[in-house]
Amino acid sequence: MNWLIAAPEISYFASALWFLVLSLAAKPDARREHRTSLLLGGLGVAICTVSIGQEGYLFTRAFRVDLFSQVFKELLSLSLFLVLTLCGKMRDLRERHRHDFYVLLFVCTLAMMLLVSADHLLALFLSLELSSYSLYILVAVRRDQRFGTEAGIKYFLVGTFASAVMLFGLALLYASAPATYLSDMARAPSGMAERPLAFLGLLMTLGGLFFKLAVFPFHFWAPDTYQGAMNQVAAYIATASKVAAVAVMVRVVALAGQGSAHLVQILAVLSIMSMTVGNLAAIAQKDLKRLLAFSTTAHAGYVLIGILAVNESGYAGAVFYAMALLLMKFSAFLVVTVVAGDGKNLEVEDLAGLHRRSPILALTLMVSLFGLAGIPPTIGFTAKFLVFVAAMERGHFALVLIAMINVVVSLYYYLLVVKAAYLTEPREETGPRAVSLSTRILAGALASGMVVAGFFPTYLMELADSAVQVLLSGP
Repeated sequence: MNWLIAAPEISYFASALWFLVLSLAAKPDARREHRTSLLLGGLGVAICTVSIGQEGYLFTRAFRVDLFSQVFKELLSLSLFLVLTLCGKMRDLRERHRHDFYVLLFVCTLAMMLLVSADHLLALFLSLELSSYSLYILVAVRRDQRFGTEAGIKYFLVGTFASAVMLFGLALLYASAPATYLSDMARAPSGMAERPLAFLGLLMTLGGLFFKLAVFPFHFWAPDTYQGAMNQVAAYIATASKVAAVAVMVRVVALAGQGSAHLVQILAVLSIMSMTVGNLAAIAQKDLKRLLAFSTTAHAGYVLIGILAVNESGYAGAVFYAMALLLMKFSAFLVVTVVAGDGKNLEVEDLAGLHRRSPILALTLMVSLFGLAGIPPTIGFTAKFLVFVAAMERGHFALVLIAMINVVVSLYYYLLVVKAAYLTEPREETGPRAVSLSTRILAGALASGMVVAGFFPTYLMELADSAVQVLLSGP
């Protein structure tokens, strides 16, 4: 076994181990630990970048390393590094939990990297569980226990139920194949997914992934968890967790779900329900994190449009959508975290006058929300365009029409947030918001990136296409 292809996983395991040793041997030092985390996170991004193009297998084919998995590992490493930039001042975290916080972040990222490479059914389940349990604890460590503990318990209860459903589905898949590798299932005779037992197993397996992606009706945990978690943890769940979920859903459907018309129909229904419920529920939200949580459910519906196309362009559109979500969601949570500097939850009305207090934060928020709404020329418009075109190629015109109606609905609540930041006068006049130079640079880079990637998406589109081609080409 070539251990060099496991360099990203080894680096994140070593980083988690380093913070574990610090927790036993050193007193908490917020500045030192934050700088160390940024250094280790940046090193992880560099290693993942260098590792793109590596191919091979780990642990007797349990994990498949290819361009598809390496692209998503790069996205996961970027997600972690960006979230770490927000962790300099975590006033809503007790000092004694600071080491544990970094350990869990690196362990969770490691688990998600294993998850996007998993080809064996048990490897898939164990990686998913390791990432989930890390997130359960991260949600619950918030200093304000009125929010954190309750959110962590709800997240745990719903997650364990989804895991049980998924485990039973994996057992049914094995019984019907019989095979324990997704790549072996892809080589099975055509129509395997049409067998009742295999179809039920595949559907229950996807149920566990629907939970991670917050697809209706597995989305009930999202608003309470986003609201109850620390702002930094909510940002991590909204970015890294969703990127990993998209990767696994594409891999499972592409390798095990080919040829199932019934699966396409069910995914279409779930897509419509996720878009509609997510957008309608978001309209009534006053808490900004709850609004973004329901927005996540709506975007899960858009991602499903690309996946249910069950063709190369649809899968590539879903991969590109994951890239876009990472950029847009993090930009929104950057503003939430900086504006709510004391770690408290942010109401939409708290954004009043933001364009005067911090023009760069207001601009970044506006561009990210326009991207989430799919307004050109942002990356969000390109992502929606790709999945819609892929679905129309397969004849899903009614589904695309419903999706476009939902896009119009989503404009309403996104514009309400922009209105609060630019047009609403604050109740009490406050001075300029103190924003560090590094944060202003990061916010400006994110806003520029969302627009530039919308104007010139060719490189990211080609990268997504190449990753999907490698996935579909088989071992």
